[in-house]
Amino acid sequence: MDPRSEVLLRQAELFQGDLLLVGLPADDLLGRLPNAHGWCWHAGDQAALDARFAERSHFGVNVPERSFDSAVVFLPKSKDLADYLLNAVAARLPGKELYLVGEKKGGIESAAKQLIPFGKPRKLDNARHCQLWQVTVVNASQAVELESLAEVFEVPLADGPLKVVSLPGVFSHGRLDRGTELLLEHLDKLPSGHLLDFGCGAGVLGAAVKRRYPHNTVTLLDVDAFAAASSRLTLAANGLEAEVLTGDGIDAAPMGLNTILSNPPFHVGVHTDYHATENLLRKAAKHLAKGGELRLVANSFLKYQPLIEEHLGVCAIKAEGQGFRIYRAKRP
Repeated sequence: MDPRSEVLLRQAELFQGDLLLVGLPADDLLGRLPNAHGWCWHAGDQAALDARFAERSHFGVNVPERSFDSAVVFLPKSKDLADYLLNAVAARLPGKELYLVGEKKGGIESAAKQLIPFGKPRKLDNARHCQLWQVTVVNASQAVELESLAEVFEVPLADGPLKVVSLPGVFSHGRLDRGTELLLEHLDKLPSGHLLDFGCGAGVLGAAVKRRYPHNTVTLLDVDAFAAASSRLTLAANGLEAEVLTGDGIDAAPMGLNTILSNPPFHVGVHTDYHATENLLRKAAKHLAKGGELRLVANSFLKYQPLIEEHLGVCAIKAEGQGFRIYRAKRP
């Protein structure tokens, strides 16, 4: 069981009423707290929770439309996302209890200061390398619209600036990361047909490709509901239409693709996790049509080339710079 969940269960007597668990892990916590309901935005976690606790977890970017007596927010990696979650939940809990739990290495000690606007926070527990904090919501401000928290910036491209709309918690929030910047410079000669932007984040690659190759069908896929929402906003801001999906990795992608384009993630929360990318490289051939191309950018220290060659065949380094490489391989 997740150590944060273990800390909550040490204080289980506090959580007897209708409880909202915000950003909960996909463990047995819902089974141990029968009056709890989850709010999740990670498609893989949601699928696991649905399989075990049907209809007890809400998936999306907005606080569930249901009443609850208290809430626990599991501290996310992003401070901006934590702010949004705490404000959204506190607005529904005037005079009630709001809890924040997180790992010490995730910054829970300093993050507890984010509870101060709502009342006087106090530390309830310190165990399993985690801390649990509580505040009685005295100041319940009106909930802020998520879109009002978006960071909007422009990316200069050869065919004109691309407007990017980034929501709290999304990878490289409010700025263009160096890997995507390099890949944007090498979008030439993509196969025509159906293209997938895998791990789309705020939708930079998918939107850029749809504008440059308007006759291509473009699908954007991410495991994170905030990323999918950002991608939809980015597409709309540029007057573009494309399909946006949430799903747990490449298994959620369409078949018969002509191109898979990706700046794949290797972090989940505060932890390093290469599983999604390695799964993509192992299964890309299954999702590509014959002659279909995989083109991805990754940090140079990540040894992806042998894995690509094992499952797709010849892999060329198309470009490299600033600590990144672009790999290109085609399904035979």
